[in-house]
Amino acid sequence: MAQTESVVNYQEMIRRKRDGGQLSSAEIRAFIQGVTLNTIQESQIGAMLMAMWMKGMVAEETLALTKEMMMSGDVFHWPEEWAGLVVDKHSTGGVGDKVSLPLAPALAACGCKVPMISGRALAHTGGTLDKLESIPGFNIHQTVEQVRQILQDVGCCIVGQTENLVPADRVLYALRDATATVDSLPLITGSIISKKGAERLCALLLDVKFGRAALYKDLNSARTLAQSLVTVGNSLGMKTGAVLSRMDAPIGHCVGNALEVCEALKCLKGQGPDDLKELVKSLGGFLLWMSNRSPTPERGQMMIAEVLTNGAALRKFQAMLEAQGVSTHIAHSLCSETTDYSKHLRPAEYQTQLQVLDDGTVLDIDGMVIATVLHRLGAGRTRAGESINHSVGAELLVDLGQQVHKGQSWIRIHHDCPVLSPDQRADLQGSLIIGNGDSYQANVRVVEFIQPN
Repeated sequence: MAQTESVVNYQEMIRRKRDGGQLSSAEIRAFIQGVTLNTIQESQIGAMLMAMWMKGMVAEETLALTKEMMMSGDVFHWPEEWAGLVVDKHSTGGVGDKVSLPLAPALAACGCKVPMISGRALAHTGGTLDKLESIPGFNIHQTVEQVRQILQDVGCCIVGQTENLVPADRVLYALRDATATVDSLPLITGSIISKKGAERLCALLLDVKFGRAALYKDLNSARTLAQSLVTVGNSLGMKTGAVLSRMDAPIGHCVGNALEVCEALKCLKGQGPDDLKELVKSLGGFLLWMSNRSPTPERGQMMIAEVLTNGAALRKFQAMLEAQGVSTHIAHSLCSETTDYSKHLRPAEYQTQLQVLDDGTVLDIDGMVIATVLHRLGAGRTRAGESINHSVGAELLVDLGQQVHKGQSWIRIHHDCPVLSPDQRADLQGSLIIGNGDSYQANVRVVEFIQPN
């Protein structure tokens, strides 16, 4: 039975956590119920979040918080015959990270069920839902029953969080942003794992990114987060693993909603940049192994590569588009071998190319700088609910390690304002590092895998 406001002393709970004390499971349950039922003052929620941020939470508290958040609303239930098939992946965010778009249908083509609940753009990072909404008609709003039917018919869907799925997280997430407690390890863990736990997955893979354009800048911090996520996920009954992947330069060649959809489609057609394909194959391989669909991660990678090459993943993506509201004509056109994407994905009004200023080798491209400029041009949002411009983006015209010459175009910016400002040009030019080829060292994306407990 839910505790009522009259028997819950929120002030005492806040004081104890503020002073470094440990909350019991019953107290955490009362707090989450208060958040869900709106029986606790918003100021008290903010105070508790700050106390959690300042003093942290022990493993037992983090697990209790995540479990109570997960059970605060609807929880998916799947047919018995799907046992061992329901999987998902979550990324902590990056620049040009369109991996989910080809990965979900590739996994479906390998026999998995993928109820991917994704998010919108946050700060400089792109949002999977925003990318898909650049496709006319794509509907991210699906009920629990509709999600189940799409998984039955197609095998994958990419949807937004429903009103009744982990409602406590919806409240806490907004207040975390307002109270500068977004980077709290237990709160991040609770937010991510509670939603995935509500999906009732058999296997979950976390892509925890580190680097200049990631939430965590260094490998050790990212490893700490990954271990927390893996521990809590496994404790809730999901086989949970994590990869640590580098997030300095953008993933692939394209950044921006509609442009990233185009690049994801190229990947689904067996084309596109090598680093994107490698990430899709690597993450997919781990998930197929974790769900016992392949004997090894390496064999899983081969299975993902095969469905990307033979068109099976592309057909799943087209079916998913149609199941989520895209017209048959547009879905078929986007997924055809030869198509003009601009017919269906609105292009920006202007394009500006910038040139290399010196001869040399491309040593680095700062994804954070590029994302920040694109955000100011309208590709991202400053506040929740704010509209974005799906056509704004950037195309990288050079690769890391490539020899370039002064005057050669290295980036194309898609924008709707007539001209880029001098500051925007200067920032973009500063993101490109040219130097001696002897000093270039190729960096792999995935650097570590944390296995399920």
